[in-house]
Amino acid sequence: MAASTRSQAISLYRMMLRESKKFPSYNYRTYALRRVRDAFRANCREEDPKAVQLLMEDGQKMLALIKRQVSIGRMYEAQKTVVE
Repeated sequence: MAASTRSQAISLYRMMLRESKKFPSYNYRTYALRRVRDAFRANCREEDPKAVQLLMEDGQKMLALIKRQVSIGRMYEAQKTVVE
């Protein structure tokens, strides 16, 4: 993986983690964090440039989805659970 692609992937990873931490619900928050970490760990050894590009595009779509879901979750917040 090229240095620029690697830095872009790390940047995407950090943005996804940061956005996932904004979920108001504990269950959604932990699920999103686990999902992001697992996806990046599963694909960290990918070397094919085309496959890496597709994964980056999918990651950008998932980041947009996380942002939308966080904003929707904030509009319809539920009561805090004991865990929170």
